[in-house]
Amino acid sequence: MALTQTDVVEYIKGISVLELSQLVKELEKELGVSAAAMPMAVAGGGAAAGAAAPVEEKTEFSAILTEVGANKINVIKVVREVTSLGLKEAKDLVEGAPKPIKEGVPKDEAAAIKKKFEEVGAKVEIK
Repeated sequence: MALTQTDVVEYIKGISVLELSQLVKELEKELGVSAAAMPMAVAGGGAAAGAAAPVEEKTEFSAILTEVGANKINVIKVVREVTSLGLKEAKDLVEGAPKPIKEGVPKDEAAAIKKKFEEVGAKVEIK
């Protein structure tokens, strides 16, 4: 049975951040490519195409943990709830703040994430 793109996406959703990082490195090595972001001028086809791009409204946002606050344990619990990370990965994320919690989410989900973190005393920035 052949894998579909949806199967791959579902698999990626179910793995930890560490496993995803290792997968990206393996794909880069195996395929001889880089997952680094391309500069906007190159990706957009030059300055003229880059000037027309800002017309689109932003639909995907990132929630970034900027400050943990006094109650680190509760913040780790919220990270695990929001991201489905394991305990060690969640602890590493919290201790490494500022770090992205979740990227490419709709505005309302990013706002809900921010509210959960603020309830436990942490600060989250939405970009």
